[in-house]
Amino acid sequence: MTDTVLEPATGAVLAEVPWVDADAVDRAVQRAASAQPAWQATSPAHKAGVLLAIADGVRAQAEHLARLEARNVGMPIGDARGSIAGVAQTFRYYAAAPERLLGMTIPVADGVDMTFHEPLGVVGLITPWNFPMAIAAWKVAPALAAGNGIVLKPSELTPLTALELQRICLEAGLPEGLLNVVVGSGTAVGRALVNHPGVRKIAFTGSTAVGREISQRAGDQIKRVTLELGGKSASVVFADADLSAAAHGLVGGVFGNAGQDCCARSRVFVHRRVLDEFLDHLRDATTALRVGDPLDESTQMGPLISAQHRSKVTSYVNWAPVAFQGTAPDGPGFWFPPTVLHPIEDDHPCARDEIFGPVVCVLPFDSEAEVTQRVNTTPYGLSGSVWTADVARALRMARAIDAGALAVNSYSSVRVHTPFGGFKESGLGRELGPDAPLAYTETKNVFISTKNPGES
Repeated sequence: MTDTVLEPATGAVLAEVPWVDADAVDRAVQRAASAQPAWQATSPAHKAGVLLAIADGVRAQAEHLARLEARNVGMPIGDARGSIAGVAQTFRYYAAAPERLLGMTIPVADGVDMTFHEPLGVVGLITPWNFPMAIAAWKVAPALAAGNGIVLKPSELTPLTALELQRICLEAGLPEGLLNVVVGSGTAVGRALVNHPGVRKIAFTGSTAVGREISQRAGDQIKRVTLELGGKSASVVFADADLSAAAHGLVGGVFGNAGQDCCARSRVFVHRRVLDEFLDHLRDATTALRVGDPLDESTQMGPLISAQHRSKVTSYVNWAPVAFQGTAPDGPGFWFPPTVLHPIEDDHPCARDEIFGPVVCVLPFDSEAEVTQRVNTTPYGLSGSVWTADVARALRMARAIDAGALAVNSYSSVRVHTPFGGFKESGLGRELGPDAPLAYTETKNVFISTKNPGES
């Protein structure tokens, strides 16, 4: 079966990609299982060299990959270039990991005790459509560094750069069969991968509803999982904050990638004393936002991923109090304007649900204790920001907010060098950071007796 991949900015066909079935998934797992032992046995230096070569391959083809990502996702070309640069950085960073997967020696009586980090074997990686190549790299690089074989299922909406990554990996010297990309629906291909007894771990990024199903299916086999799921992240803007920076930063913090970002700060709590001034700054930033052709160098926000997703976002906003909106093209493509909702209550669906579009709710607050309680009244806990000049208050709030990645006076959430993941229904486990390869290993303990055989 062959399926069409659309270009969100035009609605036109961008590519035709063959889909696979459950039997092809089984063959991919078998290929990975056959290639994995030899990869595990290679020296750490050899693994590092291959990962560095992959990073160099991504850098050498960065403009091609960025343009492909921009067209397939609708991501502005400047953002796409940054995303592809991050892919190369991720492989370069984890090239150091094979030589640093250190065990321990543990003092014990009558012998020596030591630990080893052994690869799991074959792991299944399932990635979303919003940052396709970047999130694939977050999983592929540490899994390879730890010595595993891989079956990677990208979203059927945005599979093109995953297929390019497979090609680049082979050209860089990765053994044939070690990385297998399978394209198809989540219900058929994704479930086949999750259910396969030869797959020892699933690392998934996507919705909480699908993550819950994966967790249940994996639990039947005691299969390891890492889940990076939904979010309804909040920013808290205190009266002493730099209001212009907090408001204009929302161009990236919630409208970046057309709001199709699980870390999007889609709830902004603003101290009532400065609410009007903040809204003035936010109106200026929103109405000035350049929405248009992703390949235009001046574009700051592109389209939504599909007509179906645009209908979902529209269904929320149709029943919400719109304070103001930016502009969006009228022509073909899946466009939606950046939108600010106010006044709005905490229990409104737009303030409660993950819309996954360029929509932000502005909510006033009066006290630190009150806003902390309101921020945490959500099943999610992925990311968030605190804006204040009071360092002590910033630290109190950062410790009190139930979220895995907090920023102070910034909307930054993700760095390859630091762990990333969520609290509550935003996921299980962590990706990125120095410990990410350990999530693709089992710890083995070995005791060696030093007792003299002649001793009693």
